[in-house]
Amino acid sequence: MVEWSRSKKYLSVAVALFVVSASFFLGIGVGYINRPAIEKVANVLNKETAKPAEVDFSLFWDVWHRLESQYVDKSKIDREKLVEGAISGMVQAVEDPYTIFLPPQEAKDFQADIKGRFEGIGTEIGIRKGVLTVIAPLRDSPAERAGIKAGDKILKIDETITADLSVEEAVRKIRGEKGTRVKLTILRDIESDPREIAVIRDTIVVPNIKTNSKPGGIFVIQLAHFSENSPEDFRKAIGEFAKSGNKKLVLDLRNDPGGYLNAAVDIASWFLPAGETVVTERRADGSEEIYRSSGYNFLEKTPTVVLVNQGSASASEILAGALRDQRDITLVGEKTFGKGSVQELQELSKGASLKITIAKWFTPSGESINENGLEPDIIVKAATSTEAADPVLEKALELLR
Repeated sequence: MVEWSRSKKYLSVAVALFVVSASFFLGIGVGYINRPAIEKVANVLNKETAKPAEVDFSLFWDVWHRLESQYVDKSKIDREKLVEGAISGMVQAVEDPYTIFLPPQEAKDFQADIKGRFEGIGTEIGIRKGVLTVIAPLRDSPAERAGIKAGDKILKIDETITADLSVEEAVRKIRGEKGTRVKLTILRDIESDPREIAVIRDTIVVPNIKTNSKPGGIFVIQLAHFSENSPEDFRKAIGEFAKSGNKKLVLDLRNDPGGYLNAAVDIASWFLPAGETVVTERRADGSEEIYRSSGYNFLEKTPTVVLVNQGSASASEILAGALRDQRDITLVGEKTFGKGSVQELQELSKGASLKITIAKWFTPSGESINENGLEPDIIVKAATSTEAADPVLEKALELLR
C-alpha cells in the first residue's frame, strides 16, 4: 500500500512535469509563430536600427515577410529593389516633386546633368499643379527646334500616361540615345486639344550666354542657365558690353530654368552695391541665411530691363526679384514659373543620393517665389509661331530708348 502510494506520487510528479514541459514548448511554438514580422525576415542587415521608438514598423516588416514567403514568383523578388522601392515611396510621401531618392544609376545620371552634357531632347521639366510641365526648352535644343514651348503640359511620353510619373521617371523616359525618337503628347493653355510632337534625341550641351547689340546703344545678354561656369561667362559678357560702347542693357532670362544659387548671387553683384540682399533662404527650423551682393559696381547705374516668362525659374527668379526689389529694374514678359525652393544633394551609401528640399527662397522685399512666381511689371505675351518679331524684346528696347 505504501509502495503503491509512493509510485502514485511519482506518477503525479511525472505527469505534472510533462504538462509543464508541453506547455513550455507549446508556448515557445506559439510565440515563434506569432513573433514580430521583423524577426521572420532573415539575413537583413541593420533591420533593428531602423525602428524609431515613436514609429511602428510592424506593418512594413509584415508585408516584407508575406512577399518573401507567399509571392508566387520568387525569382522576381530582388531585396535591393524592395529596399529602393520602399525608400522611394517614403520620399514621395512628402509630396514635394523636388525631393527625390536617386538609386545608384540615377545618381550617376544626375551628376552627368550637373556637368551639363547628356543625351536627350533638351528640356527642363517640373510639376506644376500636379501636372508634368515643360519649364523651358534649352536654346537651340532638339525640343526647341521641334516646337516644344515653356508651359506645355506633357500628357504622354510615347504611350505612357504621365499622371502618376515623378519628374525623374519622366526624365528617364524622355532621355535616350542620340538619333532615337520620342513622341510627346502635349497640351497648351491656349489650345483645347492635345497635340503630338516627335523629337529626335541628340547630345545636349547646356548653353550659358549669348550676346548681341541693338540700335540705340543697347546690349542684350541672354542667360540660358545658371551653371558652375555662368559667373565667368557673365564676366566675359560684361567685357564685351564695355568694349561695344553701348550704355544700356537687356538681360534676357526667358526660358532660363535656373541652376546654381551662387551663380545668381554672383551675377546680381554686378548690379547691386556691396552688402545688399540678393535673396533670403528660410529653413524648416525658422533659421535664415541672407545672401548678399559682393558689389562689383560696374552695372549699378546702367539702365536695364529684364525679360522673363513662365520658363524663368529658380535662380532666374532670384536674380530678377533682386534686381526689381533693389534697383527698381523693370520686368517685362510673362509670370515666372515659381520654383523657389532649395535642394541639397546628399550622398548615401552604395552610390545612391538623396536630393532633398531644405529651404525656400524669398526676394529682398520678402515675397515668396515658391509656387507663386514673379509677376512682371509690364505683361507682354510671347510671339506666336506666325510672328517673326519678338514683341517682348521690342517692348524692352522701346522702354530703354
